[in-house]
Amino acid sequence: MVSEYSEPADDDASALALKILVAGGFGVGKTTLVGAVSEIRPLRTEEMLSEAGRLVDDTDGVDRKVTTTVAMDFGRITIRSGLSLYLFGTPGQDRFWFLWDELSQGALGAVVLADTRRLEDCFPAVDYFEHRHIPFVVAVNCFVGARTYGALDVSRALDLERGTPVVLCDARDRDSGKEVLVRLVEYAGRMHTARLLDSVS
Repeated sequence: MVSEYSEPADDDASALALKILVAGGFGVGKTTLVGAVSEIRPLRTEEMLSEAGRLVDDTDGVDRKVTTTVAMDFGRITIRSGLSLYLFGTPGQDRFWFLWDELSQGALGAVVLADTRRLEDCFPAVDYFEHRHIPFVVAVNCFVGARTYGALDVSRALDLERGTPVVLCDARDRDSGKEVLVRLVEYAGRMHTARLLDSVS
């Protein structure tokens, strides 16, 4: 599936630009991941956490966090010649979820970032994409000091549908983030191809 964000690059009319969402719970590293991999200066809509917000945002485990995304993050990365990804980081708090439906329009797939210290925070994102049949991978952001779990353990804990990829990553590292995105594009491509074949069989 090619989103409305397809556009020529370097005068190559066959170039593709695909829309990818980066989702997950509050403070899991979505803004960090988009900023780390983006080849352009990322657009950020971060605001300082307010005392009013602290009453509704669960900052347990991320108490040093001082800002939050209130609309979206945006970045772009070229995976290979002729293939670019437009990255849209979603806000993590419940009160901003009304933006998700708009952001998910035309998306090839999504990355659900997970923090094993607050694994339950990514359940809403997993449910969202499963119910809308949007391909996604779970990327476990390996925070310093957090207990390490294998991909199979995380998959079982989240009760993921069979075949949903789980990858370990460091959201601060460009190469690590790029590997997550490559895995997503490959997985989403297989899923869309399988659905197309099912529709014509």
